[in-house]
Amino acid sequence: MGHPELQPHRYTTEEYFALEAQSNLRHEFFEGEVFAMAGESIAHNTIAQNFVLALRPALRGKRCQVIMETVQLAVEANRHYTYPDIVVSCDPQDQQESRRLHHPLLIVEVLSPSTEAYDRGLKFNQYKKLPSLRHYLLVSQKTWLVEWYQLSEHGVWGHTALAEAADAVVIPELNLIMTLVQIYEEAGVVPMAAGFLGEQE
Repeated sequence: MGHPELQPHRYTTEEYFALEAQSNLRHEFFEGEVFAMAGESIAHNTIAQNFVLALRPALRGKRCQVIMETVQLAVEANRHYTYPDIVVSCDPQDQQESRRLHHPLLIVEVLSPSTEAYDRGLKFNQYKKLPSLRHYLLVSQKTWLVEWYQLSEHGVWGHTALAEAADAVVIPELNLIMTLVQIYEEAGVVPMAAGFLGEQE
């Protein structure tokens, strides 16, 4: 007879918030389970900074805020809380918040080996439930590749793969035009080689 499997401890939302308040590590929360977030690479950090450096001047005067990965996003109350790499919110309610955001317009995730499947799958499916979200960017660290998901006026998520140096993320409502050259500046990530997309499939 086999040994019974140990079940992971399931946290209440209150226990999770208390854990975050006293922990040196950040944790994401989904349906009672808590996941510690691993440290990130220099390339990851540089790419995230490049987005902030482009977004802050673009958003000047728009009453929007750009937040890096240390601020929590309430994806679904009492069920799912994350720390996206970059969040832009233009919602007046979020302007009053001190610890977590609720109404993102743009979310950027820089892909890491340990989180890529989560960012593409469960997390994106959850993010789609956010009524305010219009743009979701998945940014590769392996090569110059940005996958841009946009919500159309008909409520359908479209997908665009940006892989050339001159390709750009263009979001008029955020006054943002950002080429791949700007996204990957000083990140030490090489442009895409022929055949890379085929290898990813």
